[in-house]
Amino acid sequence: MKDTLGVLLAGGAGERLYPLTRDRAKPAVTFGGIYRIIDVTLSNCINSDLRRVYILTQYKALSLNRHIREGWNIVAREMGEFVEVLPPMQRVSEEWYQGTADAVYQNIYSIGSEQPKHVLILSGDHIYKMNYGLMLKQHTDSGADVTLATIQVDPDKVYRFGVVEVDRDSRVNGFLEKPQRTELRSPYNPEKVSASMGIYIFNTDVLIPVLLKDAEEAKSSHDFGKDVLPKMVDDYRVYSFDFVDENKKEALYWRDVGTLEAYYEANMDIVSVSPVFNLYDAGWPIRTHQRQYPPAKFVFAELGRTGTALDSIVSAGCIVSGSTVKNSVLSPDVRVNSFSEVDASILFSHVNVGRHCRIRKAIIDRDVHIPEGTIIGYDAEADRQRYFVTDSGITVVTRDYSLFENPVTVDYFTAE
Repeated sequence: MKDTLGVLLAGGAGERLYPLTRDRAKPAVTFGGIYRIIDVTLSNCINSDLRRVYILTQYKALSLNRHIREGWNIVAREMGEFVEVLPPMQRVSEEWYQGTADAVYQNIYSIGSEQPKHVLILSGDHIYKMNYGLMLKQHTDSGADVTLATIQVDPDKVYRFGVVEVDRDSRVNGFLEKPQRTELRSPYNPEKVSASMGIYIFNTDVLIPVLLKDAEEAKSSHDFGKDVLPKMVDDYRVYSFDFVDENKKEALYWRDVGTLEAYYEANMDIVSVSPVFNLYDAGWPIRTHQRQYPPAKFVFAELGRTGTALDSIVSAGCIVSGSTVKNSVLSPDVRVNSFSEVDASILFSHVNVGRHCRIRKAIIDRDVHIPEGTIIGYDAEADRQRYFVTDSGITVVTRDYSLFENPVTVDYFTAE
């Protein structure tokens, strides 16, 4: 991977993940308690021995920039390695990024300065494990100009994906953007359809001219999947790489967590007894930056109100005080006070749940103080009067809910 430069797209507004993206970029949203979404892709890079990565940011990037600075300064600069944030510089355009291809085009000088032989385009909002080295090997062995990663999906799910027409030699012959149905079938599995994963390897001497050409087309939306790649099929060697999952489970695992429902389900995937997405595989570690907190604490075993957490992830600094937590993810520095119940929920950092609360199927944003006796997730109509509730019934409680509350400062050495 020494001749390859990674370009990680992390500048999208993430409107479908609102209100979690109201104050932060989508790749900076908490995942699995201690991680940010972007940590999964960056861990894939490090595990694949890809040590030169540009991260293209744009939208509300303060917390994302800080996380990268604090948590990913782990490569050897003196060896030419870097994980570096590139904000919009408007060097070749006066506009903000107009699409995925435009974001890369606007950083064409930064890419050229590294003189890579290949450029690997990645997205910062997917949950999966992948060795990009395997994809690069196929790319070079096949003599491809560009290779895109594809995953096999059920035919009735194609409306959610960009569908790729692939022949038996893995050559790409066409694209369909989120069709309602298709008769196409994958050459890798005749019962499935090949869908694009938004991961592309370009030869640099091919990437630069196609980006320059796309930038000149006024009618283009400047997107790789919609505009650039479909126009390359006739003139370039475009190949598909069938996804090889490093998650080592029976079913392939790749999640686009661009919606609240998908984000919620991905978090629920990791709290099951046998997690669908395995965070505990030492052979493919997911790394992040962790702040210093004391160990998690569970109290009041002798007073008839036991602090318990079952089928849950409980991060450092949490106190479960005479309360019950089930099927949930607690991020660092969360306190759940006595006689409360938290079920099938995701609690971000510094959340304080007061006594006698009942919370179910909810996402609680960071720094929220839930007053004593609050019930969330049991009456959707009542919740809609105060919170954001999705069509599938996930209640999202944001930080503005606590503007007029007095968040309780957690004392790690005492219990309520």
